[in-house]
Amino acid sequence: SFPELFEKKNYELRIAGGAVRDLLSGMTPQDVDFATTATPAEMKEMFTSAGVRLINNKGEKHGTITARLHEQNFEITTLRIDVVTDGRHAEVEFTTDWEKDAERRDLTVNSMFLGLDGLLYDFFNGYEDLENKKIRFVGKANERIQEDYLRILRYFRFYGRIAEKPGDHEPSTLQAIKENAKGLAGISGERIWVELKKILLGNHVNHLVRLMYELDIAQYIGLPLDGSLEEFDRVTKNIQNLCPKPMTVLTSLFKVKDDVTNLDLRLKISKEEKNLGLFLVKHREELTRALGPEPLRPYQDFIMD
Repeated sequence: SFPELFEKKNYELRIAGGAVRDLLSGMTPQDVDFATTATPAEMKEMFTSAGVRLINNKGEKHGTITARLHEQNFEITTLRIDVVTDGRHAEVEFTTDWEKDAERRDLTVNSMFLGLDGLLYDFFNGYEDLENKKIRFVGKANERIQEDYLRILRYFRFYGRIAEKPGDHEPSTLQAIKENAKGLAGISGERIWVELKKILLGNHVNHLVRLMYELDIAQYIGLPLDGSLEEFDRVTKNIQNLCPKPMTVLTSLFKVKDDVTNLDLRLKISKEEKNLGLFLVKHREELTRALGPEPLRPYQDFIMD
């Protein structure tokens, strides 16, 4: 097994980040990432001489090696420190200091390591925050956000996954988000859309989207300045226990078809998502006016068409 390879060479190997958070929450992690003190070169040499297949996926300069074992891919990343960051990507140097690696991660609940012997390494009270359902940045929120502005949306996404009730934020965190909101203008639409879709399908979506407006984020991620929050309220109440598409939830904010076009320009949504948005904006008006003796008539005609 590959842990034994690391042990033989005296390299340390632990489970890292999201998988640790999921395991501690009693969930099955979707993918398990590992962190190690071994450098990419050392891992390559070790795996190659053991006949383990490596998958090339360009992660190497960031320190990530992907090994293929028992029909599964394992991502193993060398501990690292971010040397230079520009709000989008970082240059890294390798380290053997676990705490230094934890320090550059975004949220405390994502900064823990789990030894294969079951020992938890938790430098920033991540476990306590997870127990108390608190979402907090590692260290200073301001600094963490300026390393990668997408972390603003990651904060919201994990809030929607972990926090028990809306509105349980530290004022200083919200302040840091507000001050850095315009940094999101420099983040690619594709990366934003991935996060936004997860927020739209998570808990507290109503609260979080209102927060995006209050903290001045909406305009930088392609949302209309005067989003229809009343309609959004109504729709987010109606979707509880249903499984809507993200676009269905989001379109309730939109009033005109330009809103969909602008979203597409900023986030490069798929053709299917765009068509769904346009369809909803167009027909929401006509079809909801169905009063009178035959309220279902417009829908019947519509389906016949």
